[in-house]
Amino acid sequence: MSDRPLRLRFAPSPTGFFHVGGARTALYNWAIALREGGTFVLRIEDTDEARNQPEWTQGIIDALAWIGIDTTDPHFEGPYFQSAYAEQHIAAATRLYEAGHAYYCDLTGEQIQERAKASGKQGYDNYSRDRGLAPGPGRVLRFRVPAGTTVVHDLVRGEVEFDNANIEDFVLLRGSGSPMFLLANVVDDVTMRISHVVRAEEHLPNTPKQQMLWQALGELPPVWAHVPVLVNEQRKKLSKRRDKVAVEQYRDEGILADAMVNYLMTLGWAPAGDTEIVPWSEVVEHFRLEDVKHSPAFFDIKKLNAFNGEYIRAMSVAEFIESSAPYLTSDDVPWPRELFNPVVFDEMAALVQERVSRLDEIVPMVDFLFLADPVIDEAAFTKVMAAPNAVAVLQETIGAYETAEWDADALKETLEAIGAGYELKLGKTQAPIRVAVTGRSVGPPLFEALVLLGRDETQRRLRGALSRFGDAGA
Repeated sequence: MSDRPLRLRFAPSPTGFFHVGGARTALYNWAIALREGGTFVLRIEDTDEARNQPEWTQGIIDALAWIGIDTTDPHFEGPYFQSAYAEQHIAAATRLYEAGHAYYCDLTGEQIQERAKASGKQGYDNYSRDRGLAPGPGRVLRFRVPAGTTVVHDLVRGEVEFDNANIEDFVLLRGSGSPMFLLANVVDDVTMRISHVVRAEEHLPNTPKQQMLWQALGELPPVWAHVPVLVNEQRKKLSKRRDKVAVEQYRDEGILADAMVNYLMTLGWAPAGDTEIVPWSEVVEHFRLEDVKHSPAFFDIKKLNAFNGEYIRAMSVAEFIESSAPYLTSDDVPWPRELFNPVVFDEMAALVQERVSRLDEIVPMVDFLFLADPVIDEAAFTKVMAAPNAVAVLQETIGAYETAEWDADALKETLEAIGAGYELKLGKTQAPIRVAVTGRSVGPPLFEALVLLGRDETQRRLRGALSRFGDAGA
């Protein structure tokens, strides 16, 4: 990796919810730090005063903890805050100016645009390079980009060459004297002795500038690794405005932390073997930046849900019941609190566990057990009851269930016999019973649910459904 002590950093800005792309980058860094005995440094880049919020900082820390990056782990260091290093940023800028690596420029943005328009070339034209301007109000400090090329040695992308002629003399200090991101970022990395910078590919265009700054400050640049960006179904970069990207939202919907971690690690990298579903310990053992692919990685929500379903089914029933509790007792459940019966849910839990891919799917799957009346999916009800013989099956079932033995096997056999009279398979026969009792066309195993509801409540709901058909239900 490097002869220097291994120190990686994750440097998010506290300006919003925690992005899944940031979570993936953090995990890549964390896996390397754990395997190699290095240090994971968390630095909060909080210099955007207009957008930073303290709750976003805590949200970053909480989200990192959720995906297993523990602030109490000996491999973890921080959090540090970029705003605390302002003096170092200014001092570095002064050193660069005094060494001739930077110069002051008094052109305004409008003047730069006018000059570019007149010359037919885009961007700043290095007008102030040799004017010898001293520091002054409104003057920006620009880095003097040297001639030649800059080669970035990247563990993921190989050697990437940049022609310095295409890089304009970029700003280090604003006219107000405050440092720009590029300068602050490099100075922080130097100060914190960062040996490896592992981040998303979108930062690659900044890398030659940052490498020049490291060298101009007399420092050995870090080892670079730019991992592929995450894209949506349209192969567009994931956007907070357009896509569901907040880690917190997936957590609240009932994605398990282990499933999220496992899935994120496969975005750009794949474990050896026949399955992508592997424990974190195995990921740490085998993950290598050199094995990360170049191409953008599709963040497939359906695949994430499938991963999550596998993790849910791998739980013990007791673990599943415990994980379900926050969803069943939240303020958002559709049933009155006093109607919830944990004993009933515990009886149904193993069957529900086999059918959900997220924990928030539990409530709509079992709500009929705890409501005085089921919430009817009208579209499903209409479709099911419009099928040939659906109403007749409903009528016969009401009669047969008056005297049927009230256990799952007996109720199933009774309904199968009714269906046989209409040459219907069990799936078609039980459809009107399910929608009448649960309100939906899908859900947990029907006959076990009927046992839990009891004969009287089941019959009441069946008759209620039949009454919708007026004379047909007489």
